[in-house]
Amino acid sequence: MAELLITTSTSLDGYRVTKQLGLVRGITVRSRSIVGNFAGGILAIFGGQNSIYTELCERAREEAYELMVKHARDQGANAVINMRYDANDVMAGITEVLAYGTAVVVEKV
Repeated sequence: MAELLITTSTSLDGYRVTKQLGLVRGITVRSRSIVGNFAGGILAIFGGQNSIYTELCERAREEAYELMVKHARDQGANAVINMRYDANDVMAGITEVLAYGTAVVVEKV
């Protein structure tokens, strides 16, 4: 299948939705190792961007995104509209990241 079109908008310019397949999602739960938490804590003392936690968050978002893309493809979608991210702390040091949207079939107009 060709590349999946994904947008945070409710429509795709130049395309018409021909079928709505429903909600698709990708979820991951991540935690940082004790060593990573220690290094992140040291960086937090000095302030500024904390690259240790930035990398963890980016990796979690990417994983959730890829899982959502797989779910959409499995449903037969060629696009996802109204895509969003959400994140919640499951407990101290453990975060859930969710990527979700509406799977659709679109055709070029």
